Amino acid sequence: MNTPLFKTIKSYVIMTIGLFIFVFSWTAFLIPNQIAGGGVSGLASVINYATGFEVAYSYLIINSILLLIGFLVLGKAFGFKTIFCIGMATLMFEFLPLIPWVSDIEDKLINALIGGTMSGIGIGMIFMQGGSTGGTDIIALIIAKYRETSPGRVFLYCDLIIIGSIYFIPDKELSDVIYGYIEMVSFSYVIDMILTGNRQSVQVMVFSGKYDQIADRVNQEVQRGVTALTSMGWYSKAESKVLVIVLRKSQLPEITAIIKDTDRNAFMTVSTVTSVYGQGFDQIKAGKISWKRKQKES
Repeated sequence: MNTPLFKTIKSYVIMTIGLFIFVFSWTAFLIPNQIAGGGVSGLASVINYATGFEVAYSYLIINSILLLIGFLVLGKAFGFKTIFCIGMATLMFEFLPLIPWVSDIEDKLINALIGGTMSGIGIGMIFMQGGSTGGTDIIALIIAKYRETSPGRVFLYCDLIIIGSIYFIPDKELSDVIYGYIEMVSFSYVIDMILTGNRQSVQVMVFSGKYDQIADRVNQEVQRGVTALTSMGWYSKAESKVLVIVLRKSQLPEITAIIKDTDRNAFMTVSTVTSVYGQGFDQIKAGKISWKRKQKES
């Protein structure tokens, strides 16, 4: 069950489920209610509202053009997962509308919130498996090659422009733009919660006379490092050790179980930490060289 083949199959299955949730949010909640959104899917929906051209075809054509430009500018192939996600999403945009179910909720605000939430869940699942739906991701990579700018800023500008463009469709009003921005906020919030929630870290401090047993079990059972600091209880004047453990938030129940099983009288504190770098956590990345600096050097 832990073979590379099984892990690969599992990854693609999860991405396919995420793609289904993502596309279904568009075909069932957003497109039937003429709500715009960000990314290439949002641009394809705006084209559909203005011309009636099918979203699936617009989505495929725009992503194909961006992939081609990416190959020419970046000079390297994109991962197969990106191509898989684009192809699978195109098929789903084509065939999911055949399912005879769309939202019967009349309030566009609720549809925008539900659509944005589901879309964020789907994309979050894809990102966690190392996949990508292309689109503005490619634009961000191209701009980052020549400008020192944040990818998040590129995504924001692209989404603001795409959603705002719906205002220029003759039968649309300012309220339609606002619903699109509400969808964007809902999408951004959910995907941020999924991605950062999965990577949140905590610092645990353990005060126990059985610190050596607890440290050994944490090393062996959870595969986390432990730092033992020399301490002294001011009342008893007895020296001991305080254990400091930094771990993912998802591992906290395991650590708590080990501590309580080893010493039910142990005292522990838990605090949230941010920007944890090192082995087992995030890696420190060097900043990109600015375009102006490259220009001067050339």
